[in-house]
Amino acid sequence: MTSILKIVEEQFDVRFSYGDSTVANITITPPSKDFSLKQTLNYLSQHTNLIFNDLSGRFISIEPNDPKPSKPEYNLQTLDEVVIQNFLSKGISKNINGDIEIVPQDFEILPGLIEPDILQTIQSLPGIVSSDELISNITMRGGTNDQNLILYEGMRMYQTGHFFGLISAFNPYLTETVNVTKNGTRAKYGSGVSGLIHIENSSERASQFTAGAGLNLLSADGFAKIPVTTKSELQVSARRSFTDALVSPTYDAYFERIFSDSELNSTRKLSENDNFYFYDFSTKYIYDINPNTKLKANFISIHNSLNYDQTTIDSNNETESTRSELDQTSFAGGLSFSTRFNKSTEGSAQIYFSNYELNGFNNVVEAGQLLIQRNRVEDLGIRFDVLKALDKNLNLNTGYQLNEVGVTNLEDVNEPRFRSLIKEVLRTHAIYSEAEFTSNSKNTYLRIGLRGNYIEKFEDIFFEPRLSINQKFLNHFRAEFLAETKHQSITQIIDLQQDFFGIEKRRWQLSNTNDADEVPVVQGSQVSFGLNYNNKGWLIGAEGYIKTVDGINSRSQGFQNQFQFETDTGFYKIKGVEMLLQKRAGDFSTWLSYTYSKNDYEFENFNQGQSFANNLDITHVVNTSLSYNLKNFRVAAGLNWHSGRPYTTPLQNQDPDTRGIEYASPNNQRLEDYLRLDVSASHQFDLSDNSKIEIGLSIWNLTNTTNIINRYYTLNDNDEVIENVNTALKLTPNFSCRIHFN
Repeated sequence: MTSILKIVEEQFDVRFSYGDSTVANITITPPSKDFSLKQTLNYLSQHTNLIFNDLSGRFISIEPNDPKPSKPEYNLQTLDEVVIQNFLSKGISKNINGDIEIVPQDFEILPGLIEPDILQTIQSLPGIVSSDELISNITMRGGTNDQNLILYEGMRMYQTGHFFGLISAFNPYLTETVNVTKNGTRAKYGSGVSGLIHIENSSERASQFTAGAGLNLLSADGFAKIPVTTKSELQVSARRSFTDALVSPTYDAYFERIFSDSELNSTRKLSENDNFYFYDFSTKYIYDINPNTKLKANFISIHNSLNYDQTTIDSNNETESTRSELDQTSFAGGLSFSTRFNKSTEGSAQIYFSNYELNGFNNVVEAGQLLIQRNRVEDLGIRFDVLKALDKNLNLNTGYQLNEVGVTNLEDVNEPRFRSLIKEVLRTHAIYSEAEFTSNSKNTYLRIGLRGNYIEKFEDIFFEPRLSINQKFLNHFRAEFLAETKHQSITQIIDLQQDFFGIEKRRWQLSNTNDADEVPVVQGSQVSFGLNYNNKGWLIGAEGYIKTVDGINSRSQGFQNQFQFETDTGFYKIKGVEMLLQKRAGDFSTWLSYTYSKNDYEFENFNQGQSFANNLDITHVVNTSLSYNLKNFRVAAGLNWHSGRPYTTPLQNQDPDTRGIEYASPNNQRLEDYLRLDVSASHQFDLSDNSKIEIGLSIWNLTNTTNIINRYYTLNDNDEVIENVNTALKLTPNFSCRIHFN
């Protein structure tokens, strides 16, 4: 029965929600492919004694036809109601609770993306942007990337990208859903004061073997879903770049973007030889112990490696060969167990371990130094969760979570001799409870929750209320109110801009109460109100928000001005409005989004305590796209524009007796506007009844516009102020070819 439901989902672009026990041991002849969706559902209902409930035109719940239950139990509604389908693109939906749900396998096409890169895709959403195009610097409503909680199968990830932030490290071809939350987060999720990104693979067994493989101008990859027994399935995926063996135009553009401002681009070098590659691997094992009980095991590994040989001229004008190395590695593994005690109650438990490590070995010839740097994060998590249907409209979710996080930072220099090794550990307990109400008509939705957190080391307790309200009115309008408070006790800081060669200069650090180097617990609060109109292919939406994040350490903000070597604690406050206009007509789809925001810092010891613009304050952002889909051919073009972010200029007249650079008021100027035009196209061919091939072409920055994404100032050997600029990707083509089997 499960295999038939999968075929119907693909044929009619619908999704079924059901318990394993509901369809277990049901065997029927598949319905005719000539049937309409309504005819298909009628056929299935007649031959299975099941009830198919159309929830939204795309999501359909399945329940047994049992008119005389033995006791008044209620079916759990664990699938969030979709209120907006095809949000920006097919495969992106907005749920009734305010989350954005992304289904990579349902994607049509997005401009500039040759494949459904998860973390590139979410940057199309209003309020989410990367000021320097890196997915490792995603900003959600003004927050730094480390303020985003990124989960893979419930396990926290501390590394998310390849090529040091240009490519998402998660394989989209096994990913079932990606849920993005900007506000109103569920009480079961802690940390991440800016937002939540939760990536999940399929948890339902497929009845048949499916697989696929492909390559582009950077890497080759493959995936497979393998039925092992009648009760178990193995999912595997792997990707490996060939950048260490073959150089492509895409690699050249990426390499220039990442390494142009690093120590490895020394002006004193005579020759160089770089060897860079990346890979990722993931696996998931599903075992249905019985129709009501499931066991899952997950594992993921992510790796980036750079070896860099240089021949340079030393102070005596003699040549010397050196090697520098940089490795960035993550792995995470976990077990989860879920069971349905009865029709109205289910429970789950999970244990996981997540590890991140960044190692740098830098041979600095000019200074005669060997520098070793290491940043390691070890995260052990345990969760117990119970979901109970109190009646047909009201669910109650309660649970307990334990996290023990250890962070190690090592710095070892041979000349002058210096070694620092610091390891800190924080253990946090959390208890949460949440009630969720949905009216019979699905017009009214309310979720209210409370999370209590206790940090053992500090003996601090943090209470975090969460709220989500959604109300439909006048047939096609919906109003939404979201609110939350959250905290986090781990952040990324920058000691020096040249840490780890200046390529990956951020290092994770736990909150502490050290007098000389305090890193406080970060606390955030946010409220937002939105209105949406959805009718006849038109979608018009607007959402306003106010967000405050307190306890930020200045070293986590990437200052490159008078505050670069200073440490202070402060907060930022951002006010913004996000607007979206979208129209779908037949095979055409177009949308225009605009975001306005004002994001200001306030530090007690910076700028005389007066507020000034946040380093990530991008006041205006405009995205627009036009796509066309005709059967197996898809094409899209999109324009991305945003105003420049702030930077600080030096004073025109420098005092020669002052060490360092004298600056004007912080963030007194803004970079030039950013403008990028992207295009992409794909075409799919059927090779046989069970296989198909897809080719794709994309061009990032079609007009080859030079976009400045950073400007800062340094002193040369003569103590003269010089200007440095970083530019975004130039024209970057990519090509892919993929084959699918089922």
